[in-house]
Amino acid sequence: MSDKQTVGFIGVGLMGHGMAKNILEGGYPLVILGHSNREPVDDLVSRGATEATDAADLARASDVVFLCVSNSPVVENLVLGPKGIAAGAREGTIVVDCSTADPSSTSKLAGTLAEQGVTLIDAPLGNTPREAELGQLNAFVGSDHATLEKVRPIIETWAQTIVHVGPVGAGHKAKLINNFVALAYNAVYAEAFTACRKSGVDVEKFRDIIAAGGLNCGIFQRVTNYVIGGDPNAHLFSLTNCYKDIRYYTRMADDVGMVAAMGGSAKGYYAVAMANGGESKHMPMLTDFVCGMNGVRVPPAGE
Repeated sequence: MSDKQTVGFIGVGLMGHGMAKNILEGGYPLVILGHSNREPVDDLVSRGATEATDAADLARASDVVFLCVSNSPVVENLVLGPKGIAAGAREGTIVVDCSTADPSSTSKLAGTLAEQGVTLIDAPLGNTPREAELGQLNAFVGSDHATLEKVRPIIETWAQTIVHVGPVGAGHKAKLINNFVALAYNAVYAEAFTACRKSGVDVEKFRDIIAAGGLNCGIFQRVTNYVIGGDPNAHLFSLTNCYKDIRYYTRMADDVGMVAAMGGSAKGYYAVAMANGGESKHMPMLTDFVCGMNGVRVPPAGE
């Protein structure tokens, strides 16, 4: 029998599957919560995971529970719902929220859970599903030192870098600032490629100019892989999540009384995309919507 903590994992999707797989490979007993996409669930069960019927059942069976879901309302329901984590957790249970979430919600949940002796910390993620599968994600942790040290060996199964940002909520704040930078870059490049098409500059020549200088970066490369290369899978991060993250960022700025003009401008572009059918599209495809705002024809891939 393993002497390691039993780990519960909720959200075994694009990012969560790789994280959960690496936790299993690290020798930890794993309990997962199933969902409608059975492929990652069935794969993890075949590797030795146990499937729980609901979040309360999962929490009852776990020492540490990881969450990797889409937004704060989902987290809140999973924690405080009728069959949520709080209904099954016991004193000493640790909940690690790896979602990109609203820090104000995180702080409230942490306070509520603390009343029953349960500790919630935040550890949002950096990098992509590919790194999740390889165990090479980055984690930005908001936690007290003692709790982080209790869960550090588990996080190390899927993270190559762990940055202890500060107390609970600090990880989610840092993640939102990090994502603001990425989303603002994406919006800038979308506008720049639109300006090329509107003014008659060859987009491939413009790509060569940026690629040769200090403005080249991973976001630019992924955008051009879509805009010029036509790769619909250039960066599998949905515009829905982009819009959610930039709204959380501007809300956080409002909460601290900060002028966030760049955040507001970027949010406007993602709002336009969402108002025009962007729910099923990915981050580099923002360019299509910015072009559409400006009456610019977007040529089909390969044209």
